[in-house]
Amino acid sequence: MKRLKTIVTILAAGLLLAAPTLHAAEEIRISLAASMTDVLKELADQYKASGKDVAIVPNFGPSGALAKQINEGAPTDLFISANQKWMTFLRDEKKIDPKTEKILAVNTLVFVGAKNPAVTKMADIVGLKQIAIGSPKSVPAGEYAAQAMEKAGIYKQLQDEQKLVMAKDVRQSLTYADRGEADGAFVYKTDALMATQAVILFEVPQDLYEQVTYPIALTDAGAKNAAAKAFYEFITGPEALKVFQKYGFSAPK
Repeated sequence: MKRLKTIVTILAAGLLLAAPTLHAAEEIRISLAASMTDVLKELADQYKASGKDVAIVPNFGPSGALAKQINEGAPTDLFISANQKWMTFLRDEKKIDPKTEKILAVNTLVFVGAKNPAVTKMADIVGLKQIAIGSPKSVPAGEYAAQAMEKAGIYKQLQDEQKLVMAKDVRQSLTYADRGEADGAFVYKTDALMATQAVILFEVPQDLYEQVTYPIALTDAGAKNAAAKAFYEFITGPEALKVFQKYGFSAPK
């Protein structure tokens, strides 16, 4: 009897130790542009609702900072950049699987602020006091905005007059304009749709900046992660595209 109790105790202990392993969800670590915050949350919920037992761990931020983190060894399975520059950087550093690199979605740059009938085009913003943009050194939206202002011939004037307010990412730029802490901000159309007070004053002419594309790729680690590969197939598929379009993104051409 004593021997039987010992066996039962050992088996019970073994099951308790095994339980976390048996029920632990597979982890998918995703580093992606801050402008993808809302769409990724919905896609993750949709994916898990389909019966997938996974833990999707997002790391939102400016694409440049995220790319540098990945290059320095930050654990990441999937990277979505807000421009090609930082994906190319990681490809050159051999940190992604080049076979999985593709354009996921397309976006548009707009200028937002409080309703102001006097601001309808690029030249009009020189009359504003403060304009928020993501830091062009690490935030693609800020880089696109700088390109547009440069081509429009107003960038140097705004810099000299110290009217540009640098934000850590595109969402912070939107917050400054939405709260009235800046007179306007350059953001993506998808982010502008999230505003509660600010409105789109005008779309930035496409000929003033490079097209806003969102390249996606599995990292070297992600290419060896079956769960990450499965999510990659989902997020680049037709059902996910409907969600991207719901949030204002366009399909890649």
